[in-house]
Amino acid sequence: MNFAPIDLIIFGCYIAIIVTVALLVSRKKKGVEQTTNDYFLAGNTLPWWAIGTSLIAANISAEQLIGMTGDGYTMGLAIATYEWMAALTLLIVGKFFLPVFLEKKIYSMPNFLEMRYDGRVRTIMSILWLILYVFVNLTSIMYLGGICIEQVFGIDLRIAIMCIAFFSAIYTIAGGLKAIAYTDFIQVGFLVVGGLITTSLALDQFSGGKGFFTGMGMLVDTLPDKFDMIFTSENKYFMDLPGVFGVFVFMWIINLNYWGFNQYITQRALAAKSLKEAQKGVILAGFLKLLMPMIVVIPGIVAFALHAPLGENEKDQVYPWLLNTFLTPGIKGVVFAALVAAVVGSLSSKTNSIATIFTMDVYKPFFGNTKSEKQLVFVGRICTAVALVIAIIVAPYISLFKGGFQFIQVFTGFFSPGIFAIFIFGLFWRKANTSGALWTAALTIPVSLMLFFFFGEKEYALINLPFLYRMAVSFALLSTVMIAMSLKTGKGQDDPKAVVISKGLFNTSIEFNIGAALIILITIILYAKFW
Repeated sequence: MNFAPIDLIIFGCYIAIIVTVALLVSRKKKGVEQTTNDYFLAGNTLPWWAIGTSLIAANISAEQLIGMTGDGYTMGLAIATYEWMAALTLLIVGKFFLPVFLEKKIYSMPNFLEMRYDGRVRTIMSILWLILYVFVNLTSIMYLGGICIEQVFGIDLRIAIMCIAFFSAIYTIAGGLKAIAYTDFIQVGFLVVGGLITTSLALDQFSGGKGFFTGMGMLVDTLPDKFDMIFTSENKYFMDLPGVFGVFVFMWIINLNYWGFNQYITQRALAAKSLKEAQKGVILAGFLKLLMPMIVVIPGIVAFALHAPLGENEKDQVYPWLLNTFLTPGIKGVVFAALVAAVVGSLSSKTNSIATIFTMDVYKPFFGNTKSEKQLVFVGRICTAVALVIAIIVAPYISLFKGGFQFIQVFTGFFSPGIFAIFIFGLFWRKANTSGALWTAALTIPVSLMLFFFFGEKEYALINLPFLYRMAVSFALLSTVMIAMSLKTGKGQDDPKAVVISKGLFNTSIEFNIGAALIILITIILYAKFW
C-alpha cells in the first residue's frame, strides 16, 4: 500500500492522540502513590461508556479484522454467529454474573476462586490463564496484526510484530487499566469508522458505484450460499460451525466462559463506578457486537464476490488485499489507524490482565505479602514487558495452523470447559466445594487432549467431531467430576463458602431491561432473515 502524505499525517495524529490521552489520564498528583487498585482496576472509576467500548476493544482485534474477514471469505456470514451470540451472552453476564462479582468486590477471576474455594484453586487456574493468555491470545493478536502490517508496508513479519508490541507497551506499562480504558474509547471510534468505510467502499465497488445498500442487496442475491447462518452436516465447514446444536447449544460454553469468566473482559466491569454503570456498559457492548459483522465479515464476502486472487489457504491475506484494493489517499490513513487501534487496544487489555493475575494472584500470595503497593505495581509493569517479549518470539509460529481465528477458538476450547464448570457450579450450586474444583482443574487439559486425539479433526482420530462438540463432551465429563467429587467429599452438604444469592441481587434497571429487549429482538430478526 502506498501512503500519501495525508495518510501519514492522519496515522501520526492517531498515534499522538492515543499517547497523549493515555499519559494525561494516567497522571497522578505529586506525592500520590499509584496503588494496585489504581493500576489494575482504574481506581473503580470507569463510567459505562468507557466500559462498553473497552469491552469491544479488548475483544475485537486482528483475529476478527483479519481472521474473521478471512473466514467470511471462505465460510460466509455464518462466522458472524460468534458476534451475534456474544450480544446475547453479554446480557446473561450483566444480569446474573456481574452482580455477584461486584458485590464481593473482587479484583480478578482467580480472586473469586479463592473466595469461593481456596488458594490452591486460585493458583492452578491462574497458571492456566497465564498460559492461555500469553501463548494463545497475545501471540495470535501479534501474528495477525503483523501479517497486515507486513502486507501494507512490505516489512519483515517479526519487525511488524515488534512495532505493534512497542506501541502497546508505551502506554500500557505506564498507565495501567485507566489509560487503556479511556484510549479504548478512541480506538473503538477509529475501528467502527474505519471498518464501515472499508465495507462501504467494497460494496460500492461490487455494485458498480450504486452504493452501500444496493451493493448489500446485490451481494445477498448473488451469493445466497454465503448467507446461510446454519450449516448442515454436508457443508464442508460443518466441523468449524456445526449446525443448530453447535451454534445454539454448545457455543454457550465458550461464550459464557469468554464473556463471563475471562479476566481481560470482566476486568473492565470490575473497575466500574457501580453495578449500574457496569450493566449499562455491557448493553453498549451488546449493541456494538451486533454491528461488528458488518465490519469484520461482510468485507470478506465482498472479496469473494470480486474474485480476490487468493486461495482458501490464504484467507488471512483477505483483509490486507481489501486495504490495498479499495482505499484512496486520506481514507487509507483512517482505515490503517483502525486496524492498529484494534490490534493495540486488544493487546493492551490482555497484557494488563496478565500482569494483574501474575502480580495479585501468583506473586503477591507467595512472594509479595510484605511488598508495598509501589513495588507490586512495578512487578506488574515488568510482567507486562516479559509477556510481550515471549509473545514476540512465539507469534510467527502461528503460521503453522490453518487460520488465526480458528486457532484461537480451538486452543481456547482446551481450557474453556473446565474453567466454565468450576465457575458456573461455584456461582449457582451451593454444594460445589474445593475438592471438586481441584479435580476439575487438574483434569481440564488431560480430558481436552484425550478428546482431541481420539475425536479430533485429524485423519487418525476414531471419530471426527467438531471442536464445539468436543467442548460439550469435555464439559459434561468435567461437570460429572465436579458433581461427584463435591458430593463425595462434602457428604451432600452445602459448602460453607457457597455464594449466597440475596433477594433483589439480580434486579436490573429500566435502561438495562429496554436495551436487553432490543438486543434480543434484533438478534431474532437477524437469524430469521439469514437462517
